[in-house]
Amino acid sequence: MRQTVSARERKLVGADRRPAIQAMLEARSVAVVGASARSGSFGERMMIELLDGGYEGQVYPVNPKYEEILGLRCYPSIGEVPRQVDVAVLGLPNAMLEAELDAVARAGSRSAVIFASGHEEPRVGVRPLTERLARIAGDARMAMCGGNCMGFLNIERKLRACGFYEPKGLEPGPIAFISHSGSAFSAMVHNRRGLRFNVVVSAGQEFVTTVADYLSYALRLESTRVVGLFIETIRDPRAFRSALGVAAERDVPVVALKVGREARAQEMVAAHSGALAGEDGAYEALFDAYGVLRVESMDEMADTIALFTSERRAGPGGLASIHDSGGERAMMIDVAAAQGVPFARISPATRERLAALLEPGLPPVNPLDAWGTGNESDEIFVGCMGALLEDPDTAALAFAVDLTTEEDPSQGFTDMAVRAFPQTDKPMAVLSNFSSGIDRAEVKRLDAAGIPVLEGTQTGLVAFRHLFAYRDHRARPAVPTTSPIAVGVTERWRARFAAGRAFDEVEGLALLDECGVRAVATRRASSLAHAVAAAEALGYPVAVKTSGEVLHKSEEDGVRLGLEDRPAVEAAYRELAERLGPAVTVARMAPPGVELALGIVRDPQFGPLVLVAAGGLLVEILNDRRLALAPIDEARATTMIDRLKVRPLLDGVRCAPPADVGAVARALVAMSWLAHDLGEQLEALDANPVIAGAHGCVAVDALVIPRATSG
Repeated sequence: MRQTVSARERKLVGADRRPAIQAMLEARSVAVVGASARSGSFGERMMIELLDGGYEGQVYPVNPKYEEILGLRCYPSIGEVPRQVDVAVLGLPNAMLEAELDAVARAGSRSAVIFASGHEEPRVGVRPLTERLARIAGDARMAMCGGNCMGFLNIERKLRACGFYEPKGLEPGPIAFISHSGSAFSAMVHNRRGLRFNVVVSAGQEFVTTVADYLSYALRLESTRVVGLFIETIRDPRAFRSALGVAAERDVPVVALKVGREARAQEMVAAHSGALAGEDGAYEALFDAYGVLRVESMDEMADTIALFTSERRAGPGGLASIHDSGGERAMMIDVAAAQGVPFARISPATRERLAALLEPGLPPVNPLDAWGTGNESDEIFVGCMGALLEDPDTAALAFAVDLTTEEDPSQGFTDMAVRAFPQTDKPMAVLSNFSSGIDRAEVKRLDAAGIPVLEGTQTGLVAFRHLFAYRDHRARPAVPTTSPIAVGVTERWRARFAAGRAFDEVEGLALLDECGVRAVATRRASSLAHAVAAAEALGYPVAVKTSGEVLHKSEEDGVRLGLEDRPAVEAAYRELAERLGPAVTVARMAPPGVELALGIVRDPQFGPLVLVAAGGLLVEILNDRRLALAPIDEARATTMIDRLKVRPLLDGVRCAPPADVGAVARALVAMSWLAHDLGEQLEALDANPVIAGAHGCVAVDALVIPRATSG
């Protein structure tokens, strides 16, 4: 009769001091709880994946129904396994999870994998099963992959903790891929384009161990050269930001496909800033702050990762491309323009070199169509690639040809690329315009030579755009760490927030002005006489706006602008007071200019965000905005402004003078420091509109919403 072996009696070789996540992903021993000898079962597949994958550690099947599975002794319970295991893989239904995970924890296992969802029908007075499972693992300081996941592969260590078929003979590579989607996890593993991984993780619902933990682990691996993320949300924002900081220090690009941005247009606060930020604004700001490359599809993810695996980084300049088709060259020019991919401006010397190589009638330009009669095409193409790559404005080169099957591979495009690639240290890739026409044998030859293959015109060009964006991000200087707002000013406004009183427009504009965002002069008035006196003290023309409880004055028709004299002020005041109450704000009119909006919104995960957007009524129509984590510097502020759809208006239209974009950038920087210094007291702040003109920019309205917990 079998005897249960206690943890005290187990034969352990020293104490394992590795972190739990390392013990899981680099497990030296695996218990397969729910292993089975039944053909086609999930329990059998878990065993097959481990054994056929070449795993060299100890494997302990656990199932009371069997004495042996696939030639290995099977144990009736985890408690009878003769050693403490690094990871227990639980191929069990939800109803069995709690008891078995508790047994796994009591047996001293360092980690677990749970494939099941953890769902059970709610019971009064009983915590959800997912919480109970997390508590068991947390109390035992275990790592846990899942639940509702597909497990993980550590290809470097031939470890497969999964229960579904994955390709055999996978070779390790430089890519770490971490996914909330099990299907995306499997699709990446099954790719036929030569993408190779060190670790691939299906994180599932993250009962305990999060994407941030997996990312941190991957970045500790010397082999990791690029990371791909398929994420729905971030459950540990602080740890995730810390991991992104490590990626930046190591110069490891992180490529992210963030899904769910359209799930719900969240009204975070009553302010426009919150509505504009929505659920996705924080991720936009986070990714920009850390240089994360956001992709929109799995194909774009694959092309971008492929381009970065060569580890060649782009220098200054734009893209050079060489083609064998005038029509496909024209298509690439169109797509590059739509995707914002700049082409290199090649020098006269480069054009002379190209002209000497090309057949008559082919212009020496970039992008370059180098196909003439086909005579000596290999020498022409290789020579032209060399000339383009040596041009000082070429940051990278796309060899844009369709990798169809060649009758004589030694005379085809693959051979040309293999000859040209070692002659440069600049990024270079073969870009095929039609993935369905690609000969996979050609891809393998290029992959063996270290040459990335991009499998689509649009996705390939966007991959180059990401390459340039990563270059530009790393070239940005660090944001200064000292706030330009005087300590006394910050402390005074912090005390004002703590008082708990609501802010009116006058006080909101004063807050902006004292923190570096220039604001128009304003005065409060509560009677006709006060309104007239305020207007005459400020100087005409003025604006009169309703005050009191109205948050968005324009929506209540509560604003009268450009009042040139006393009668106009009197008429405006009487009409507004009758409809909306006697309290008004009188403000000096700002000079004409382009209406923008600046704002702050506090994201519950990532903290204060600063926003710039199209202003006035356009803020509600265009959804034209950019967000950043606070604080930012003037260079980052300028980039945000340049990305707005309304940016051309700032250059002046219909004889209007150009606006002072530098002044707008400085105001945005000041707003970001206000967010940084006082963001914990703020729920949101709107400065809309901010008038940007030839003589600077000035805020003419402000809405301040303190946090409910302030004070």
